[in-house]
Amino acid sequence: MTNTRLQPGDTAPAFTRTADDGSTFSLADLRGRKVILYAYPAAMTPGCTKQACDFRDSISSLQDAGYEVVGISPDQPAKLATFKERDKLTFPLVSDPEKTALAAYGAWGEKKNYGRVVTGVIRSTFVIDEAGKIERALYNVKATGHVAKLRRDLGLDS
Repeated sequence: MTNTRLQPGDTAPAFTRTADDGSTFSLADLRGRKVILYAYPAAMTPGCTKQACDFRDSISSLQDAGYEVVGISPDQPAKLATFKERDKLTFPLVSDPEKTALAAYGAWGEKKNYGRVVTGVIRSTFVIDEAGKIERALYNVKATGHVAKLRRDLGLDS
């Protein structure tokens, strides 16, 4: 499977999936707002927990700047609900077990893991503007320190 990576100016691929609370989440519902969509491999793993908690801890300043944060992974909604509850996450987590949305964003495919090539979620973050266009597409981001770097890149930290 080849990865088509999104570029700034591309239209953000639309998707509708089940969220952590069992509701239907549709990216189209956020049109008119800025969105930070981040793809992560698995709920409740150390790196993904650190990344989710960094987003949680930055959520008020991100929201004050007009951004909605959404996480997406292949996990089932029940696992996402447990993750959200356990770590007091305050933004939607979306389930993509078929990995079709992840693939559309170029966030599913071959990656290196401890020196081996494996197929899985490529930890990525997408900044989507109010018109539904990709503003930034960041691939192979680090779980730790990524949110702080993103905040600097978006000009949220003075």
